[in-house]
Amino acid sequence: MSGTHPYIPGTAADEAAMLEAIGVRRFEDLLLSLPEKLRLKGHLDIHPGRSEWEVVRDISALGNQNAGAGRYTCFLGGGIYDHHIPSVIDHVTMRSEFYTAYTPYQAEVSQGTLIAIYEFQTMISELTGLPVANASLYDGASAAGEAALLAASVTGRSKTIIAGRFHPHYRDTLKTYVEMSGHQVVVDPAPDHVADLDWLKANLDDSTAAVFVQHPNFFGQLEAMDEIRELTQAKGGLFVAVVDPSTLGILAPPGAYGADIAVGECQPLGIPMAYGGPVAGFFAANQKYLRQMPGRLVGETVDRDGKRCWTLTLQTREQHIRREKATSNICTNQTLLAHRATVYMSLLGPAGIRELGEQCHARASHAARTIAAIPGYSIPLSGAHVKEFVVQCPVPAADVVRCGLEHQILAGLDLGRFDSAWKDLLLVAVTEKRSAADILKLSEVLAAAAASSVGSGGPRG
Repeated sequence: MSGTHPYIPGTAADEAAMLEAIGVRRFEDLLLSLPEKLRLKGHLDIHPGRSEWEVVRDISALGNQNAGAGRYTCFLGGGIYDHHIPSVIDHVTMRSEFYTAYTPYQAEVSQGTLIAIYEFQTMISELTGLPVANASLYDGASAAGEAALLAASVTGRSKTIIAGRFHPHYRDTLKTYVEMSGHQVVVDPAPDHVADLDWLKANLDDSTAAVFVQHPNFFGQLEAMDEIRELTQAKGGLFVAVVDPSTLGILAPPGAYGADIAVGECQPLGIPMAYGGPVAGFFAANQKYLRQMPGRLVGETVDRDGKRCWTLTLQTREQHIRREKATSNICTNQTLLAHRATVYMSLLGPAGIRELGEQCHARASHAARTIAAIPGYSIPLSGAHVKEFVVQCPVPAADVVRCGLEHQILAGLDLGRFDSAWKDLLLVAVTEKRSAADILKLSEVLAAAAASSVGSGGPRG
């Protein structure tokens, strides 16, 4: 490139010099391996260039067509939640030493990144009550898939059981991970939307590698974790808990009820909703599974001068090319997103995490009572919940969602998207951000949706 300005592209003279060095006469000679019919004839039909402010204006106008949580009141849940993100998280994690950090293979020049990852592992370990945690994974669903692979590997068994009402995306991801290897995935029908213990007893056998339970489950209900763990471990299977970290300030941590592995999604810990990603998954386990854990692990050691330092440990850089001999084919982690979760957890501390759970529970309970008082609506499940619950609607939940959009409110998740039998069920999530006024606004939208249906001649299917 000629000239001194890095944003000005090469000139015709620059192009000619490069082509001469390569040994071809013109640029088109580089494309001869492409079929003639695939090559563009003439120039692209693009409009003239515009100023920066014009581009920003047009892109902003496109973005404003979306019904985002930044402008609408949000009661969406189902795995991604509208929690408050303190401004200090952006301030810290957008420092160049964090957001430009690459893989810390060279410990001598990566101590800052390694220390931050080590702190993330430590905090996840404390939060879950399990002794070891890795440096994060792509998301909660892939962490569940990795847990299934680990269980099959250490037990030598081929059946995975999913008990209770499990997130459909997690279920499908888990199946993708294991079924092509000849492993069987058996899913609890969960007629009461929690684990069917009689069904579980009938399906547990000596071929069971693991039982997975989401707690709170996909419908927001709390599962009988102690009973499920006893049944699972009595048959020699691993007990895997899929948990929401924002609830662990008021719910028992997985280690307290004997989980072998805990996985989940870090998104509630200071990570934006961002249309569902990018996010980070966490993976914690008992010490005896340390060498089978997927992904990266940062350990503390000393350098040649005896000074405290950190390094990647227990996994070679080349593990991903070992194919079927590898512990896992995941050879990376979500460092930047894990950093956000680390700053969030350190900022709130144990007392703040507990208050977060209490705030969500109190506001969700108020919302459930308010909605139950609306004619035609009910809360069909009687079990305890923390921040998320199911609403039985007198009209299809999709209609309620559409009505909410007209009033700039994201009323919840239409469960009919996952199963047509649930078309009248709305999953409502209430975080610490939702005020009494927000809940009142939601109740008015629900009432309006029911009234609109009556005015048009009854419920629409």
